[in-house]
Amino acid sequence: MSFFGKMFGSKKETGPTTGEAIQKLRETENMLIKKQEFLETKIEQELDMARKNASKNKRAAIQALKRKKRYEKQLQQIDGTLSTIEMQREALESANTNTAVLTTMKNAADALKAAHQNMDVDQVHDMMDDIAEQQDVAKEISDAISNPVAFGADIDDEELERELDELEQENFDKEIIGIGEPTPLPEVPTDDVKEKAGGTKQKEKKQPANDDMNDPSMKELLAWAE
Repeated sequence: MSFFGKMFGSKKETGPTTGEAIQKLRETENMLIKKQEFLETKIEQELDMARKNASKNKRAAIQALKRKKRYEKQLQQIDGTLSTIEMQREALESANTNTAVLTTMKNAADALKAAHQNMDVDQVHDMMDDIAEQQDVAKEISDAISNPVAFGADIDDEELERELDELEQENFDKEIIGIGEPTPLPEVPTDDVKEKAGGTKQKEKKQPANDDMNDPSMKELLAWAE
């Protein structure tokens, strides 16, 4: 068993996830940033101390400058550490993003594979050919139904057009020119005419006077009329 195995045990521990590692790095960054602010404050304080004692107490001024140098060195180390942590955090964030993208793509690929599991390219082509064939059959059936082959096949279109022209000419003659069938005249009652004629003859017979009747020529005329 190795030295580290004796110290930490032989049990294998799983490492943190990328999300947990990123969170730890951010916490470390925040801690180092606060340390930076503290060191910058200390550097300003030691610099002020050195200015105040520059002419009065050189020893105290020199000690203040020494402390300032140490603080500046620590601040420089923290700057380098922050740069390293920032690069590591960005790398982890990129890896975490890539992992999420790859996981999503793998899930999509598995779903697509499952969807195509019961499909065959040749069967799909055959099915599409069957669909196209049935569409052609349906079109032929529709054309056959809509074509009036069995209805009115023995009717001559030219004869119908001639008959239509005659009807139009007849309507034109009646409505525009006024040529139509002759209007029948009312019948004359023959009985009334005979009665009137008979009455007229009787009146004519009664009209002659007695003197005329005595006339020989009148008698002869009346005898001829009878």
